[in-house]
Formats: sequence, C-alpha cells, structure tokens
Amino acid sequence: MVGDKGSQPGADRRLQDLGIQLPAAPTPFGPYVETVQTGNLLFFSGMLPVVDHKPKYVGRLGRELDVEAGRDAAYTAALGVLAAAKAHLGSIDRVTRVVRLGVFIATSGDFFDHPRVADAASELFRSIFGTEKLPVRVVIGVTSLPLGVPVELEVIFEVA
Repeated sequence: MVGDKGSQPGADRRLQDLGIQLPAAPTPFGPYVETVQTGNLLFFSGMLPVVDHKPKYVGRLGRELDVEAGRDAAYTAALGVLAAAKAHLGSIDRVTRVVRLGVFIATSGDFFDHPRVADAASELFRSIFGTEKLPVRVVIGVTSLPLGVPVELEVIFEVA
C-alpha cells in the first residue's frame, strides 16, 4: 500500500482492525470546502465535533463540560478529519504524514488541562498512522468556537 513499509498494515486496515467505523464525511456549514489539496499537502477546514451535521457537544470545558467530554469532542472531530480525508483521497493509506495538528479548545478561564483533551486526537492519529507519522501540535484555549462547540481541529496531511 502507498506510504507503508514492509508488512505494516495500511491505515485503512488499522481502522478496520481497531473496529473504528468512520462517519460520513462532514459537510460545510457555509460557503467553503472541507478539504483543499495543493501539491502533496491536504488542508482541512476547521473540524468540529459534529454528528449528522449537528454539534455533539455545546459548551466550554471547565464550565458546562468536563475533560472526558472534551476528549470525546476532540476524538469525534478527528474522526471527521479521517472521513474527509477518505472522501477526498479515496483511501487514507495515501496519507504519508500528519504534518500539523492545531487544537482549539473553548474553556472557562480556570481550565488548564488542554493537553489531555488534545491528546485524544493525537492518540487516534497515532493508532491509525503510527508514531513515526505524528505531527507537530499546537493547543490553544479560546473563549468560544463556532456553533458553541468545545473543540475545533486544524489539520494538515502530507499525501502521496
């Protein structure tokens, strides 16, 4: 498979082996597209934790939501990234590297567990693509995010 070495199973196979079923690829909430590829880089619009085009969570961490809800929101948004990648590429086996992961987290002023929330997205990408393809990461706390969701991901993949 493209991007895999030796007998390592491809990313599509890892999804299957882990019992992860991707949701339908997300659709835009406005006049933009979910993915743009330029050269060998695939850019994603801010990915939100949505299910069936509706927010799975609404609120801020440290106020309406706890760390576990934040982790699930980050995981849900990361599944959206994978679904959008598969829709664009045909197969996530074409991903050669997760280049960048930006995690924006809506929080109350006294919430400080940002890395633990962001880890949920990083852990999913690691389990699918392997440690050698982990990205650089930035985690930022903000006052609010679109639709009132607690997490938004900014992702760039390198693709073959």
